[in-house]
Amino acid sequence: MRVDELSACRARLEDFAGEVFTPLARADQRVKGGLYLRGLLLDGRRKSMQPMAGRLGVDHQQLQQFMTTSTWQVEAVRARLARRAVAVVRPQVWVVDDTGFPKDGVSSPAVARQHSGTLGKVGNCQIGVSVHAASDTASCPLSWRLFVPRSWDGPDAAGRRARCQIPDGESHRPKWQLALEMLDELAALRLRPAVLVADAGYGANAGFRHALEERGLAYALQVKGELTAHAASAEPYQPPYGGLGPRPLPRYRTRAVSLRDHVLAAGRERAVTVTWRKGSKAAMASRFVFLRVRLAGRRPKPAADGVIGLVHLIAQWPEDEAEPVKYWISNLPPDIPARDLVRLAKSRWRIEHDYRELKTTLGLDHFEGRSFTGWHRHVTLVSAAHLFLTEQRTCPKAPARA
Repeated sequence: MRVDELSACRARLEDFAGEVFTPLARADQRVKGGLYLRGLLLDGRRKSMQPMAGRLGVDHQQLQQFMTTSTWQVEAVRARLARRAVAVVRPQVWVVDDTGFPKDGVSSPAVARQHSGTLGKVGNCQIGVSVHAASDTASCPLSWRLFVPRSWDGPDAAGRRARCQIPDGESHRPKWQLALEMLDELAALRLRPAVLVADAGYGANAGFRHALEERGLAYALQVKGELTAHAASAEPYQPPYGGLGPRPLPRYRTRAVSLRDHVLAAGRERAVTVTWRKGSKAAMASRFVFLRVRLAGRRPKPAADGVIGLVHLIAQWPEDEAEPVKYWISNLPPDIPARDLVRLAKSRWRIEHDYRELKTTLGLDHFEGRSFTGWHRHVTLVSAAHLFLTEQRTCPKAPARA
C-alpha cells in the first residue's frame, strides 16, 4: 500500500490491530505489533526490520526487540487470526502445503540443503508448512510450522539449536505430521474444515490419509498414478484355519494394480467433460474419469471383516493426452456430483495465490532474524497483514472489528 492508501484505511487498520493484538499483555507490545503490521503493508522492496523501520520513521531496534526478545505468545494471536479468517473467507476447503525460504547462510533456524518445491530443486533453505482457509474468491493462512530437518536433531546440532533458541520439544517431524498438529490445534478452537485438500506430497502418504479419517475429516487429495488399489467389485475371502497359531486375517484374492492401470482399463470412453470454475480468461474445463476403488498400498486399513472401504478416484484425462495427467482420491459421499468433486479437488490453487502475495507483497520470506520464535512471529504477522488486505477486498467499507 502507498502511504496515502494506508492513511485512508488507518482507522480500520487500528481497529483490526486492536482486536488481533488484544492478547498481548502490555500496551507497548500492542503498539509495536501495530507498527510491524503497518511496516508490512507499506510499499517497499524489502520487508525486513531495518527497511520497514526506515519507512515508518522509527528505530529498527523497537521492531527487533518486539520480534526477538519480547515475551508475548504467538499462539494467542494466531488463534484470533484463525477465527477471524474463517469468518471472513467462509471457506469451502482448507488447503495444506509447504513453501521454501531460500537462505544464503547456515545460521537461520532449521535451514539446510533440502528439496524445495518453491526452488524446484535441492537448495539451501527453510521450509514452512501452512494450513489455509480457501473459497473460490478468497483465502488466508490459518497456521504455520517451521519444518526442522533431521540435521538439526542430536548432540551435533546442540550449539546451533541453542543459538536459534529452538525449544527442546521441537525436533524433526515429517511435514504431514506438522500439518496434523496444526489441524488438531485449530480443532481445539472449534475450527474444522469441511474438506481438506493437498498435493501428492501429502496425499500419497497413507499415514496422513488414515489420520484424517481417524479425525473424521473429509478430504480430496492429489496422488500419484502409481498408488495401488483394488477394484470396487473386489471382495476379501477368509483363508481356512489350519489349527496352529493365530487365525489368518481376511485378504483379497485379486492383485492390487496402480490407479493409472485402473483408469486405462476403464478406457477413454469413460471420460466426461467437467467445467469446475470460471478462470480469469475462460471457464476451466477438462475431461475426467470417475471410478470407485479400494486403496491398497503398504498400509491399507481394512475393517474387521477384511473389507477395504471405497473411495472416489478422479483422473484428469485431456483429449489430447495418451493417458491421464493427474489423479485425486476422496472420501466424500458417493453421491456427490462430479462437478463438485472436481471443484473441491482443484481448490488447491488458492494456496499458490496466497504464497505469491505473501512473498511478493508482504515480505513473507524477508525475515532476517535468527530465532525459531521470531520466525513464527514474523509469519503470523504477515498472515495478519494478508487477512487485513483480504478484508479490504471482500468488504472494503465494513468496520474492521468482527
